[in-house]
Amino acid sequence: MNKSTSVPRQRVSQRLGRSLLLMTLGASLLASLSGCAALFVGGAVGGAISVSDRRTFGSQTEDTSIELKASNRISNVFGDSVHVNVNSYNRKVLLTGEVKDEATKTKVENEVRSVENVMSIVNEIQVSLFLSSFGSRSSDTLITTKARANLVSTQDIYSSSFKIVTEAGVVYLMGRVSQREGDAAAEAVRGISGVTRVVKVYEYIDESEVRNYVQRGQPAETADTPAPASN
Repeated sequence: MNKSTSVPRQRVSQRLGRSLLLMTLGASLLASLSGCAALFVGGAVGGAISVSDRRTFGSQTEDTSIELKASNRISNVFGDSVHVNVNSYNRKVLLTGEVKDEATKTKVENEVRSVENVMSIVNEIQVSLFLSSFGSRSSDTLITTKARANLVSTQDIYSSSFKIVTEAGVVYLMGRVSQREGDAAAEAVRGISGVTRVVKVYEYIDESEVRNYVQRGQPAETADTPAPASN
């Protein structure tokens, strides 16, 4: 390879590296400012389609659409008077954040329930006179990062099967997992400094599906309609 060819390629590599760095920093900043740190461990950030996910591609697309539509609806109806985060997994929606009273909490849930393709809602919104501070939201982002590291290092579970949401020190775990995997993940994050509670928002699957995942070398996909789950 001559010098004239290698120099342009080096410049392209440098530009790509800078672009990836900016994208990573931007994603981290957005998570911090939103006040709800949510990540797919080993998967994609920001709702992008991921092959290391136990949902079908169709469900992943629907979840992204649900989150966008629900967030926009809440913003249009309630403006800055509430702080609500929306996370959807297999069309099961988790609502977290703060509102001023129970009536508003119910109204927010009803708005989200009317969004197309929403199957069920777990309403964990807290009633508070004050919205969470920037410091609290930054702390949540740090907890999510630590939780991700703990799941990656935990044996006998597949970290890419879990979505982590942290709000005011409470860690919510979402995903299509077996009872064993779900319990192991909860135990792995329970002892992290700053964690006040761990809430399981799982869709449980059989160990046979987990074994199928291992044998195929990719997440086991089932029909798009999620089975009932218990916390």
